[in-house]
Amino acid sequence: MHHAQANHDDTVHTHTLTRFDAVVIMVGLVVGIGIFRTPSLVAANVDSEFAFIAVWVAGGLITLIGALCYAELSAAHPHAGGEYHFLRRAYGRPVAMMFGWARGTVIQTGAIAGVAFVLGDYAAQLVPLGPYGPALYAAISIILFTGINVIGTVQSKSLQIAMTAIEIGAIAAIILFGLFGSSEPPPAAPAIPPGSAALGMAMIFVLLTYGGWNEAAYLTGELKDAPRNIAKVLTMGTLILIGLYVLANVALLSILGLEGLRTSDAVAADMMRRVAGPAGATIVSIAIVVAAISTLNATIFTGARVYYVMAHDVTLLPSVAEWNERGKTPANGLVLQAVVALLLVVIGAVTRDGFKAMVEYTAPVFWGFLLLVGIGLIVLRIREPDRKLPYKVPLYPLTPIFFCLTCVYMLHASIAYTGVASLVGLGVLAAGTPLLLFQRKEASANTPPPASAASALTE
Repeated sequence: MHHAQANHDDTVHTHTLTRFDAVVIMVGLVVGIGIFRTPSLVAANVDSEFAFIAVWVAGGLITLIGALCYAELSAAHPHAGGEYHFLRRAYGRPVAMMFGWARGTVIQTGAIAGVAFVLGDYAAQLVPLGPYGPALYAAISIILFTGINVIGTVQSKSLQIAMTAIEIGAIAAIILFGLFGSSEPPPAAPAIPPGSAALGMAMIFVLLTYGGWNEAAYLTGELKDAPRNIAKVLTMGTLILIGLYVLANVALLSILGLEGLRTSDAVAADMMRRVAGPAGATIVSIAIVVAAISTLNATIFTGARVYYVMAHDVTLLPSVAEWNERGKTPANGLVLQAVVALLLVVIGAVTRDGFKAMVEYTAPVFWGFLLLVGIGLIVLRIREPDRKLPYKVPLYPLTPIFFCLTCVYMLHASIAYTGVASLVGLGVLAAGTPLLLFQRKEASANTPPPASAASALTE
């Protein structure tokens, strides 16, 4: 899940990253806490162990194709605003503003609530608080870390590196214990009723776990000899990720079996409990809670910047456009973001699985805008035929067309197979259209560039 969206802008914008550096950063950006939660949801939507592993491989290849498309866009239009900027170039300001609204009310806040639920699921393994335990933990953590961010914190790069190390360590433990730890075979999986296996739904969770590659594409600005190296970096990074994720899932499968996975809310803890006893489950749960705290803090930190930028493009809510000088934070944006995220936690608590509800809430809106970005690549190629492209996506136009078709399929899946949460997400997106009536005539010259997740760090 969009992990440390906060760490690739700390470097001064010179071409300082070697290919190795960039691969490490990409893996760090993508390996979030999703892998400790999504395998059970993927298992619930496939009908065989082969399909379970195959979707993880397929997800990696789709990730690579998306990343190559983004690499062309971010090399041709380098800008801290990322997608906001691409969409504005391709379709004009109204679409970009709707994206800003979607990011602020659905995508980023849904991610905050989703991470908070993972934190809650694993914290509940350590200290159970009853049936609503995970939601209570989620709400408390959002309030706490928003408060810390309002006071003003400095995101440290070393902390981010330490967290990535803890996450990869936890995955490594799962792989080692899973592949070499147990002699007894897992329970056989009963067949799930035909028709309930929804490959599209499985792919939603798989691609969420690979999420963050769109941040990795922004590395083009700092990579040495980027036009030659970016495709190699993205390919190598993706192959490492496929390796990590496939091995981790083979390990989980070999201990819990498909049925054990389907019924688990905390796959890593349940697997370690079987192999290494309660102590193993506790250690891995603590590691994941710590990693989730870091991810939650980074997501809250980066998310509020979107409100701040949006408030500069819109005449409503002028107080959100105020920058708190004392804490060097968009304090009002942070509070607004927390209110939205807490509402989502309430929605999630009503459904049986809060994390799943958050994924369903964000998925259709997320894939809709990714589709627009994919089409935007083709639009910009046609509209600006003379533009010098530092990096061109290989096999154009097949690559972006394939990416767009994947997005169409995922958009369909995220509406067809999900619960009511996906419709709530689309409703919230639609509710933002009146904002367009309040857009400023011309963005004033002194507004900051649309903050991507990262640019805030250098301010």
